Amino acid sequence: MGPWWNHSTLGDFILLGIFSHNQTDLVLFSAILLVFTVAVAGNILLLFLIYSDAQLHTPMYFFLSHLSLMDLTLICTIVPKMADSFTHGRRSISFIGCGLQIGFFVTLVGSEGLLLGLMAYDRHVAINHPLRYHVLMSQRVCFQIVGSSWAFGTLDGLIQVVVAMTLPYCGSREVDHFFCEVLALSKLACADTSLFDTLLFYCCVFMLLLPFSIIVASYAKILRAVINMNSAQARQKALTTCSSHLAAVSLFYGAAMFIYLRPKRYRAPGHDKVVSLFYTILTPMLNPLIYSLRNREVMRALRKRIEISGMA
Repeated sequence: MGPWWNHSTLGDFILLGIFSHNQTDLVLFSAILLVFTVAVAGNILLLFLIYSDAQLHTPMYFFLSHLSLMDLTLICTIVPKMADSFTHGRRSISFIGCGLQIGFFVTLVGSEGLLLGLMAYDRHVAINHPLRYHVLMSQRVCFQIVGSSWAFGTLDGLIQVVVAMTLPYCGSREVDHFFCEVLALSKLACADTSLFDTLLFYCCVFMLLLPFSIIVASYAKILRAVINMNSAQARQKALTTCSSHLAAVSLFYGAAMFIYLRPKRYRAPGHDKVVSLFYTILTPMLNPLIYSLRNREVMRALRKRIEISGMA
């Protein structure tokens, strides 16, 4: 192994984080812990309801269960280390720990982006081809959609973690972020990272714009079908069916595109950290709330479970 590898593996990285220990930041950190608790409880509850209620064993809820699993894993990858850094002052993270955090983060964000895109196709089939829905969205197709989401996300994660962890880090090891984020880490490399930056940009373009184009195409067809519906009740039902997915898409893609598709000259660490808080912590809490509070089937399954627990 070359001498650069020895440089890379010496010492831990230091996560500068987003909080100090003043009163305002203590309140904000407490709010993040509350959000974390609600996100973990909400996603676990949604997973339990989907897998325990036979009436929720449909393609849409199958996709939603994997979305909840991604959100749950993502927030558990970020917040525990942030909490440890804030409460105990242990801001260091090992070289291997940093690589694992990058790998999980990129894999989960990439997989979730693709899954949200392909879920738009599911809504298109449900509204435009309702009579053929169970044929077009067969169990095999559902597994292919979920499998491809996880596979492309994992591939993206492996590419980025391998490149990021083989860069030479022989100077400052202070990462200006609250987790090991690839863009923040590459700034510490004592080598030319222009090729890696270009690779990262095109990976992000593919992983964000491809599913986003599926969303736009699917909802264009959905909108045309809704406009042509004669019944106001049918239009309302179709729009209600799509509203939860559109809300989740807006939250995820708005933040992710702001971070990764902005020109480099407009990037600022402070802005990136605030927006990263939004889609690594806030979105995993909001997704189960959006899909449960706005969904009669989920609320029915929840009431049913409460009644069974009360009778026990």
